[in-house]
Amino acid sequence: MKIIVPMAGRGSRLRPHTLTIPKPLIPIAGKPIVHRLVEDIAGVLNQDIEEVAFIIHESFGKKVEEELIAIAQKLGAKGTIYYQNEALGTGHAIMCAKDSLSGPAVIAYADTLIRADFDLDQNADSVIWVKQVDYPEAFGVINLNEANEIIELVEKPKEFVSDLAVIGIYYFKDVSVLKNELQLVLDNNIIHGGEYQINDGIKQMMAKGMVFVPGKVDEWMDCGNKNVTVETNSRMLGFLHNDGTHLVDFDIKLENSTIIPPCYIGEDVVLINATVGPNVSLGNGCHVVNSTIKNSLVQTHSHIKNANLDNAMIGNHASFDGNFTSISIGDYSVLE
Repeated sequence: MKIIVPMAGRGSRLRPHTLTIPKPLIPIAGKPIVHRLVEDIAGVLNQDIEEVAFIIHESFGKKVEEELIAIAQKLGAKGTIYYQNEALGTGHAIMCAKDSLSGPAVIAYADTLIRADFDLDQNADSVIWVKQVDYPEAFGVINLNEANEIIELVEKPKEFVSDLAVIGIYYFKDVSVLKNELQLVLDNNIIHGGEYQINDGIKQMMAKGMVFVPGKVDEWMDCGNKNVTVETNSRMLGFLHNDGTHLVDFDIKLENSTIIPPCYIGEDVVLINATVGPNVSLGNGCHVVNSTIKNSLVQTHSHIKNANLDNAMIGNHASFDGNFTSISIGDYSVLE
């Protein structure tokens, strides 16, 4: 089994946090989004992972590439890096990794997290993972026949089709079939919204009689912008806490301070006259003094004092002093 992860864009909706690191490497509950995504998919598949292929922009740099290779190696898999330097769509991104498109594979976009527990239907030609949503008109949804097979993909339907939204994770029994169809999409310049889309390859597979079935996830968490990323961090902390995962480093410095779970507290964190939690992630090396923080995500080596923060997202090496309550500041920022 292979996992193909398109993640070429840095994520403009999460600026300034994505000016120095790509969005898929922003930590959620202490671990990068893409790391959690790949681990969660591997857990659902319950199979040996042969390769994890990452499609990135070349500007991400060698350090990021090394981190991605390490994620694959932790699963006992080969890590491969491909480049998509132009934002030409999901179909184009997947085809940038065409040398790895053979055999059974999962394709997953790296700005979402899941919680799922289901058996993968390996008799189907493909599984499209979906989540039941309250407002399907805002999503791409699937249309099912009486045999519970997917017969249509409908983008943001004006009239009700179903409430099962496509979340951007797909299984293909033989991904080379998708590769062949996407090659036709590229060769024939089939473009929607100025981009080459995976859906056009999928629709061609359906037209040839291939069987697509839904795989329903229990939780689908977005990391598209600051507010939903903070919310996703809170939800993930709750799941991990309920699973019994140890989230607080044993060697933090704690003076007259309280931690209200669930929280992730990294290495070398100092808390002085502070109340932290619930639903807070503090990365390695953070210092929090005379402050209250809840429902917030703070990356590494940031210093916070005299603050009362709720729904905050703070980057790396930031310094914050004040009483602002809903903020979003990026790496190396200073507010005094």
